[in-house]
Amino acid sequence: MPPRPVGYWFEDMPFRRAHLLAAIALFMAFVIESWEQLALIYVSGDLGSAFGIDEGRIGWALSAVALGMIPGSLVWGPVSDRIGRRSVCLWSLAAYGVIALVSAFSPNFTILMVTRFLSGLALAGIYTVTFPYFLELLPSRLRGRAAVYLSIGWPIGVLLAVGVTQLVGGLGWHVVAMASGLAGIWVFAIRTWVPESPYWLAERGRHEEAAAVLRRLGAAVPEGTVFAAADTADTAAGGDGAGERGRPGQPLDLFRGRLLRLTVLMLVVNFTFNWGYWGLQTWLPTLLQDKGLSMSASLGFVALSAVCMIPGYVSASLLTGRFGRKKVFLPYVALAAVSGVAFAYADNLTEMYIANFALSFFCLGAWGVWNTWNGEFYPTSLRATGYAWATAAQLGATSLAPSVVGYLLARATGYTSTILFIMAFLAVALVGAVTLPETEGKELK
Repeated sequence: MPPRPVGYWFEDMPFRRAHLLAAIALFMAFVIESWEQLALIYVSGDLGSAFGIDEGRIGWALSAVALGMIPGSLVWGPVSDRIGRRSVCLWSLAAYGVIALVSAFSPNFTILMVTRFLSGLALAGIYTVTFPYFLELLPSRLRGRAAVYLSIGWPIGVLLAVGVTQLVGGLGWHVVAMASGLAGIWVFAIRTWVPESPYWLAERGRHEEAAAVLRRLGAAVPEGTVFAAADTADTAAGGDGAGERGRPGQPLDLFRGRLLRLTVLMLVVNFTFNWGYWGLQTWLPTLLQDKGLSMSASLGFVALSAVCMIPGYVSASLLTGRFGRKKVFLPYVALAAVSGVAFAYADNLTEMYIANFALSFFCLGAWGVWNTWNGEFYPTSLRATGYAWATAAQLGATSLAPSVVGYLLARATGYTSTILFIMAFLAVALVGAVTLPETEGKELK
């Protein structure tokens, strides 16, 4: 049998127990990521009282993790392309658990900012690698659907953050921060259940190890198999302008040749799409209180919105396997923007509920598709590096949006105008994604 690329062995691979265990391990990693970025939002009042800070400085405290994750992702992504996906996940999550626990004992605002920044720096590793790693372990025909289900970890993290903060938030913000530190224990599950990516192993010339992982995943790979190199003239997008195969972990290669256009579009979509989501999510409890809801009712509203995210993910998962990434992502983003405008102009509580639930359904369904699509643009040698830049763009929006929206609210810009400003970013994301290459059914390179 002539040498075949690793992707060949995923074409008819069955979905087995090994895939399920890997899915559970990485799913929980995504829950942890969601929890970390949201938990302190729901005890921000206690945080402000504990340190005597105003809304502006609270906004910076909430953004500190995302600020740390920006340089962290740009470092961890290339490192993952060089030393492996699994090692990055293990070191990243373990370091995050320790630093998050330390942050709970911050004696002043400065130390809190530093420790939260450092916890973001550590967490960025697993945050950046989770999706490309998972994609490299899945049978080709199930890659889109299964990866979208991984995204459901986000609303689960939202619900967990709301639930735990309501149960223990009265004991103080530091108890919620201590709960974050317990996440580091999950590193043992990842170490046990998730093998190294066979794509990465083959790329590094470790053919025997790659074959062993493929056999563990259910492929009948003969002993002594040597894998063919990926096609240097193409990428996962099937040659649709995606670019050349680059050197492992070299960020500058993302901005050369045909990859330049792809990378610029990818960065624009990531920044604007995340702004459109995060700008609203961060201040949603405050915006709802401005409309007359109590804090308790506002958190209940957020929790119900998170529940509506789940069917959004499920519907997107079912549709992307049938119609492809682009034909699901574009209409979902468009409908999310329309729902956001309806939410901005809602005159009563019923209209607010309907519009925001539609926004949650379509926006997060689109996120599930985007997390998958975004991880398929680049070849193995640059996949984590490309995803790192995507993550940095998302986190740039995550860091700026709370402060900018907080500034607008402080200037009494108004509920409707603020939400319309946020939704304009979704429209930009929609335009930026129109010419991106379709990757459904394409073999990873």
